Amino acid sequence: MTRTTVGFDSAGIPIAAHLYLPDTPGPHPALVVGHPGTGVKEQASGTYARRMAERGFVTLAFDAAHQGESGGLPRGLEDPAQRVEDFKAAVSFLGTHADVDADRIGLLGICASGGYSLAAAGGDHRVKAVATVSGVDIARQFRLGADGTQDRAVFQGLLDAAAHARTAAARGEDPGTLTVFPETAEQAGVLGGEHGIEGFEYYRTSRGGHERSAKALAWESIDRLASFDAFHAVPLIAPRPLLQIVGSRAVTAWMAIDVHQRATGPKELHWIDGASHVDLYDRKQYLDPAIDKLADFFAGHLA
Repeated sequence: MTRTTVGFDSAGIPIAAHLYLPDTPGPHPALVVGHPGTGVKEQASGTYARRMAERGFVTLAFDAAHQGESGGLPRGLEDPAQRVEDFKAAVSFLGTHADVDADRIGLLGICASGGYSLAAAGGDHRVKAVATVSGVDIARQFRLGADGTQDRAVFQGLLDAAAHARTAAARGEDPGTLTVFPETAEQAGVLGGEHGIEGFEYYRTSRGGHERSAKALAWESIDRLASFDAFHAVPLIAPRPLLQIVGSRAVTAWMAIDVHQRATGPKELHWIDGASHVDLYDRKQYLDPAIDKLADFFAGHLA
């Protein structure tokens, strides 16, 4: 398996990516692998891309526009429409690569990219199969909380702050940013409970931290997320197959259940016993069975 640095265009924005190639000659089936919210290609998506390349797939892990090494201003912007476009642009890149069989391309989305991959696949028939790991609709997560029980007033407050930030920017003032990860695990726990602490332990420590991983988001991300629905296109994925891999302890699992109920084609909700949402990013005892399941799924549906 070899890894090379590549780039492609997504609606006029240069996207930075790592391309993983199996050691055997192609053409091969291929996967676009999307990272979690605030993540970069060197973290969970890179881990999955490398492991799936070892199973015989060409894989592409990319940084979303406005994030990581990709272009786009403002930095740290979470733009749902652009994120979906990034997936489609990645499919275009793979579909024209000499080592890829353009008729055997799938999407693999982790966390927020799980939701974006569903939205992208619904409108792109070049995608033959879709899988998610700890998949969420990040817009729902902001509106309703990771566990779906957040007081509605919390998001209304964020929208107020986003509105003030837009006005400040229009006046030529610094709009500031929305802090995603505070300075300590204790602070993360106050803001997000156990899920917040797990995120802190992955993104802000040597376990998974990376210098280009976003610690804050541009405020205009909030009003762009306000009306986005990553799950609206789920029925359009049929008759193509959908696999969702979810940890049995994941507080975000309610979103995968929602998707499973909406899906009208071949579908499977696969539980990894004992795993939390973040455990599936890198914990070997949970990552290994997830990779086995993904390899079987894509081998069967990208044949």
